[in-house]
Amino acid sequence: MENCKYTAADFKSDQEVKWCPGCGDHAILNAVQKALPEVAERLNYTHERFTFVSGIGCSSRFPYYMQTFGFHGIHGRAAAIATGVKVSNPKLSVWQISGDGDALAIGGNHFIHAIRRNIDINIILFNNEIYGLTKGQYSPTSKLGKITKTSPFGTIEHPFTPGELVLGARGTFYARSLDVEINTTKECLVAAAEHDGTSVTEVLQNCVIFNDKTHDQFANREWREDRTITLRHGEPMIFGKNRDKGLVLEGLGLRVVTIGQDGWTEKDILVHDAHNPNPGIHMMLVGMRYPDYPVALGVIRDVPDKTYDQSLQKQVDEIHDTAKIHNVDELLHSGDTWEL
Repeated sequence: MENCKYTAADFKSDQEVKWCPGCGDHAILNAVQKALPEVAERLNYTHERFTFVSGIGCSSRFPYYMQTFGFHGIHGRAAAIATGVKVSNPKLSVWQISGDGDALAIGGNHFIHAIRRNIDINIILFNNEIYGLTKGQYSPTSKLGKITKTSPFGTIEHPFTPGELVLGARGTFYARSLDVEINTTKECLVAAAEHDGTSVTEVLQNCVIFNDKTHDQFANREWREDRTITLRHGEPMIFGKNRDKGLVLEGLGLRVVTIGQDGWTEKDILVHDAHNPNPGIHMMLVGMRYPDYPVALGVIRDVPDKTYDQSLQKQVDEIHDTAKIHNVDELLHSGDTWEL
């Protein structure tokens, strides 16, 4: 069935959006609703194919605000539910909405195994480095030393870098954006939808109540261009307000250089290869932190591999073709039987 031409309005529900004014969730919702019409057009999807699944947290209210099928799950179990939805109906475009607490704490096991299995679902990870819905406890991504309601003297736990978890679990797609960069987020989500396998798009998001400006040192509009780099496959890794800074490979690591100084030219700058199966440089890009490096945004890794869905269907088809037993009645009458 050929799809219709959709607009963002077609994906907006009639429910009142109940997030705090200024919360980054509003911008992410906006980006998703702008991305889906393009996804539908590119992949020839009808509106009915989209399904949103969430766990627990501020971000997990998301399915109520989407005019799609949706399932509001329980804490940390969104990936398990999304997996079940996808396996039971492979034609659906399944989107999982999770916060950093929901996905990486109680849901951490489900998160890494969904990625390891390469199930064809799209995970959007809202990372505000705090538990917002439960009023300000530190999360698995909170900065070392962060003072919160559950760490009044500063957390002594080292935080996760979600992208490193994804690559460590043999992830085939990882992208990162900022809530305020709606177009970049949209670009990442369209690429995620086109990817076969588990996609993870991390959106660095602001919680104005419990962790305001946690990403401000690089996300603030005043210096964002000099402290972030937006990567696109096949393009040189150049950034800065004046587009005069870039990344080069020096030894076994990355180095920031200024084009036009010390003999560096644009030809020396690394060209981004998101499709490289070797995750080495992708891991370096994921781990870059300000002030030593710009924070990497955009699609960092996008490589093809077999999906769980494809392998499962192939196995079912092979067993069906060779099986001697085709239904429960035949099973019950197979082997030795007795009448009582």
